[in-house]
This record gives sequence, structure tokens and C-alpha cells, in this order.
Amino acid sequence: MSGELFLAIDVGTGSVRAALIDVTGKILELASREHDQIVPVFGWAEQRPVDWWEGARASVKTVLDRVDGARENISAICVCGQMHGLVLLDAHGALTRDTAPLWNDKRTVDLVRRFEQANEPDSYLPESGNTPTPAWPGFKLQWVRDNDPAAYARSAVAIMPKDYINYRLTGEIAMDTGDASCSFLMNPERLDWSPVMIERMGLDAAKLPPIRNPLDVVGHVTEQAALDTGLRSGTPVLVGGADYPVALLGSGACRPGMGSDSTGTGAIITVIAEKPLLDPEISNVATVEGNWAQFVLLETGGDGMRWARRAFHGNALSYDEIVARAAEAPAGCDALLFMPFLTGERLGRHRNARAQFFGLGAGHGMEHLHRSILEGIAFAMTRHIRIMEDASNKPLERVIASGGGVRAELWLKIKASAFDIPILVPREPECGIVGCAAMAATATGRFLRVEQAAERFVSYGAEILPDPGWAETYRRTQPVFEQLYHHSQALYDDIDALAAATRPTQP
Repeated sequence: MSGELFLAIDVGTGSVRAALIDVTGKILELASREHDQIVPVFGWAEQRPVDWWEGARASVKTVLDRVDGARENISAICVCGQMHGLVLLDAHGALTRDTAPLWNDKRTVDLVRRFEQANEPDSYLPESGNTPTPAWPGFKLQWVRDNDPAAYARSAVAIMPKDYINYRLTGEIAMDTGDASCSFLMNPERLDWSPVMIERMGLDAAKLPPIRNPLDVVGHVTEQAALDTGLRSGTPVLVGGADYPVALLGSGACRPGMGSDSTGTGAIITVIAEKPLLDPEISNVATVEGNWAQFVLLETGGDGMRWARRAFHGNALSYDEIVARAAEAPAGCDALLFMPFLTGERLGRHRNARAQFFGLGAGHGMEHLHRSILEGIAFAMTRHIRIMEDASNKPLERVIASGGGVRAELWLKIKASAFDIPILVPREPECGIVGCAAMAATATGRFLRVEQAAERFVSYGAEILPDPGWAETYRRTQPVFEQLYHHSQALYDDIDALAAATRPTQP
């Protein structure tokens, strides 16, 4: 083997993965180590940072063992990781809490409600760039302050999951702009901590680490880390990035006007723009290349198909069979609409939104129900695309798809037609790993800009074009979906009250 290599480490919710990538962006070897979520109380979700480090150590050792000479040929290491997990260290680098609350931890919901009741959006959006949600680390830090004051007092710094791996590799601490932008504590214009938000939330600014560019070198592999992992001491380690913006880069979604559809359990629709969109229904994350990803996470994405499979078929049909049934219905489902809020909405004043079928008639069959679910999710995503397009005055040029949803070609065709935008599917599904490689290649001087590296490393297979007939049907349907969305909001509190009144009394 000759030539340089890059090492990528991806700290996910289910596993830590390490990969060796060559200078063309090709993944040579990939290894992973799984870890579990800890759920001590309903609504909580935690993991042990030491498990992440053990996973990183083991997976790095594995890929190094598989490629002769890899240790000496790694020119840079880049780590990306799950967002919003709060890791607290003392002045000596020891954990002050053995577990870290994760992105999906809901323990801060009361703190979020309290903040929303006391503050109008116009007073915090310019300073934070985001709408309150239990996911943000700022609220998690408040929770520790109030519920574990001893740990809060001992903590010298609050960091994110990938930052902990960087610390174990180098002994240095920093946070990238992506993770910081979704903390609810960073000013999006200055790309620095907001004294206004820190004071408003009653937090200690001294506990926040320096914010640095993702492509900066945070430090070098220490002798101890070299012994632990098999890496060569002195190997440079980048600041790295949050997994979501790094995966956007690794999918090729890295220029203003480009979009991303990442559909798994939920569905994240993203528009790359030069500035954040300060809207209560939109979230914003700073991207690796210096733009902003305006995004909305729809809680019901693939979960809509999962619900239909269970509710209508007792899990007896496969997802492919459900999609095949949906294909039997016409575009627009003969005026049947589905509102895709099976678990509510993440943002805004109506997190208690409910799902519903509307327009159901005697002529509708199971095929209409299934297709209306796929279309309803597409309409909800289209709604947010239009909000972001209107705010930026820039039309979305194309959408790049990733996640499990790319396996349903019918659904991609529905989305392309609803968006009226072509959808591209990357050939390499490991977008986070490719994004890390693009960052490392740029940081080591092979490219002037990280966008150039992404364009070189990312290629696409299928391009899904809008169906002209479907697109026309969806253009007529979208305004009706919008009206139904708004008119339904008046009933959500009543539905909650009705559900509470009819709920069986516990003995």
C-alpha cells in the first residue's frame, strides 16, 4: 500500500464506527462497535461516554489491523458524532457524570415549557438561531444545575460526544460551530457564545469550551492514545463536526440552493442557505463549509409506514408489499389526505398535533390509505420547503436523498413530484464517513475548499424526476393540505382533554 489515508470516526447512537479512506474518497475498511441506550426513567435516554471511547478504540484497532502500513500512512483523523449529548468534565478531564443525556432525551421538557412561557420568539431567535426544544444541550445543562448541583459545580467544561473522543485522542478540548449552533447558546451571526442566552438561562459561561472551525487541527494523538488505539502518536486530529452537517457534506449537499431529504424513522428536510432562517418552525445548524442548514424534523417519516404495517396488517405484510399496494392508487388518492403527526410535531405551539385521514369516502380502499400516508409526509415536507424558499427568495435546485427512505422508489417519485424538484441518491450511503474524508482531505491541503472535496468524492446513482401529471395533481392538493393543517390546530387541545377524560382510571 502506498499513499495517504484518512481515518474517520463516527460516534452514532447505536455504535461507534471507524473507517480508513484513501485520497480518492473510497472507503477501504470499516469496523464498528455497538453500544446501548440507557433508559432509567420513561422519556430519558443516556449513554456512557466511556463506552463511546471503548467503541472508538476497538474499531480503530480493527481497521488498522486489516490494512498493512495504515498506521504510518494516516495523514489526518476526523471525528463526527451524534448531536446534543451533554458530556461534563472536571478540571482534570474526568467525567463528573458517568452518563450523558442524548439528543432524544426528554427530561428537560418542563424547562422548555417554562422558557417558552417567559420569552417571545423575537427575543431569543436572533441570539440562539433556534426554537426551544428538549434536545438542546443548554436545557440539559440547566437540568444538571437544578437536579445534580454537585456535578454541575465540579464541571469545568460541557462538550458534545465527538468532542469527548477528540479529548481522549489529544487531551485538547474544543467544539465545532455545528454542535455549538444547536446548543441554544450560540449567537448565529457572531458564531460565538451568546452572553444574552447564557444569562437568560442562568448558566455559567466559564463551562463552555472554545468554538472552532471544524477543519482546524484541535491537537495530535498522544502517547497514551497511541497505546490505546494503535495509532501513530503525533497524528493530527481535526476539530471535526456534528454528524448531521458532516453527513450533509458527504452527500454533496453543501452549496446554497441545495436540499437534503433524510428519511428514516422521522424525515428531515434541509435547505442549504447563506444565513439561518429565524422562524419558530425552523431549526438551523451551521454547516462545515460555512453555510447554514435550515431544517425541519418531521417526527413521522418512515414511522408512518411502520404504523400502517402494524395497524392495518398486524405486521404480516412487508414494507415492499405495502408500497406495492400504495402504487395501485392514483396520485392524490382521489382527494384523500393524511396529516402525518402520529407523535406530534417537534417545534411550534402545537407539539400535541394529531394524525388524521381527511376526505375518506366509500370508494377508498387500502391502497388509497397507504398512498395517502406517503403523500401526506411529502406534503408536510413541501410545506417547510416553501417556508424556507420564501424566506430566502431562492428556489431549491435539487434534493439529495439518504436514509432508509431511498429504498422505496415510489416514495421518492411522490416526493420529487410534490417538491417539483429532482431527487438524487448518492452511490455511497456512508455519507458521514465520506464527509469526514472530505474534511481531512481539505485540511491537509489536497483541496482549497471542502466543497471541492465533496464534489470529487460524491457520485450519484439514480436521479428521480418529477412526474408531470403527479406534480400538477399535487400543486392543486398542497393548498388544501395547508388549510387542513391550520384548521386542525384549534382541536388539538380539545382532543387532549377528551383523551384525558376517557382514559381508564388506574386502580
